[in-house]
Amino acid sequence: MKFQQVNRTRVKICGITRLEDALAAIHSGADALGFVFYKKSPRAIEPEAAAEIIRQLPAFVTTTGLFVNADQAYIDLVIKKTRIDLLQFHGDENAEFCNQFSRPYIKALRMKPGLDLQLECRNYADSQAILLDAYRPGIPGGTGEVFDWDLIPKPHPSPIILAGGLTCENVAQAVGTVQPFAIDVSGGVEQSKGIKDAVKIDKFINEVTRAN
Repeated sequence: MKFQQVNRTRVKICGITRLEDALAAIHSGADALGFVFYKKSPRAIEPEAAAEIIRQLPAFVTTTGLFVNADQAYIDLVIKKTRIDLLQFHGDENAEFCNQFSRPYIKALRMKPGLDLQLECRNYADSQAILLDAYRPGIPGGTGEVFDWDLIPKPHPSPIILAGGLTCENVAQAVGTVQPFAIDVSGGVEQSKGIKDAVKIDKFINEVTRAN
């Protein structure tokens, strides 16, 4: 069954490393926050630090943990320490692996040449959504690059979260072109890697709202 698009595009601010950035995102209307549990990322955060931020958040904001080919024990540890709401897998994890945890998940796919998105959505049929990011060999995400949005089939085979090189300048066009379920941004609303810019966050979410 094809996914029927809703009227409002959700926004996730990813790569949160500071409480003030999390609160600024929520104040501007973010629906979800992302915490990167991948040590090679410049936006990586330790489970204890993420737990301290999450403990101080208000209700009705989805907290998401991003993993790249992490082992089961580490993911279980993060869930236990942070009580994160949602898991986001950016590596080579298969559906069986993603389904074994006590949390719902979303699967990230990089839009490399030859990717059969319809097939991948069927493979990860239990995922809450499919996140689409730009492809660069050897980099699992966060490239800051935009891919060709016309490669995304319509109607969408699953709820689509659009990522990859989104900024205040292009996000309205992205929403209008793709009509995704949600938008995921990290570098496009930063002062520097891992440090968010409250003004950019506010402008970014306002642009999404305008596009809706």
